[in-house]
Amino acid sequence: MLKVERLYKSFDGFVAVSGAELTVEQGQLVAVIGPNGAGKTTLFNLITGMLKADRGRVVFNGEDISKLPPHEVCRKGISRSFQIANIFHRLTVFKNVQVAVLSQQGKSGNLFRPAHRMAVHETNTILESVGLLEKADDLAGSLSHGDHRILEIAIALGNQPRMLILDEPTAGMSPDETAATMALIRRLAESQGLTILFCEHDMDVVFNTAQSIMVMHYGKTIIQAKPEEVRANKDVQDAYLGGEGDA
Repeated sequence: MLKVERLYKSFDGFVAVSGAELTVEQGQLVAVIGPNGAGKTTLFNLITGMLKADRGRVVFNGEDISKLPPHEVCRKGISRSFQIANIFHRLTVFKNVQVAVLSQQGKSGNLFRPAHRMAVHETNTILESVGLLEKADDLAGSLSHGDHRILEIAIALGNQPRMLILDEPTAGMSPDETAATMALIRRLAESQGLTILFCEHDMDVVFNTAQSIMVMHYGKTIIQAKPEEVRANKDVQDAYLGGEGDA
């Protein structure tokens, strides 16, 4: 479904991504890990059109999307959540998701018409799928940190993605919230046929969830393989798993 081919990206002489390669098959849960500054978020920005690569290609379903702007990448079927929850705090939980649904339907220009009657079923269905339906009328700003993260996943689902990209989905969560969130992600992948690409600091989460893991170091791809192969790889152990730093 997704193939990253020898991507390069520099900022004022600093090489953030240096020949990174990644393959994601349809229906997979794939993790990208690596030390701080390895280039993970930059890679996600390149895939989603937030940044343009200096060299290399991003191919999605056989189409080169490397030069597309973010909204076009989204319409191709890739939706993303960010490290810091990106929500409308003064809108209700319902309206946060409704905006995404209406945008996907090409009706975002009509938001100031009687929008409360638009896409109600679709919005409620998404909220129910992530466990936020009972909080639909709550202001998004009143939610707990864990529910903020879940709401952002719901917003991403409003774009009807084929691939969901999650940038540290459990950042700042308690162990219980982390477990519940990853259970939700696995359930969504299975029930909705989603392909999921994520990066995550928590190695227990990564190795218990991902079917394939790509390891980055200094912007390069060290390896992409099954979890047990990654854990046993000496280069990974030296550069990351055996080190003192976190992801």
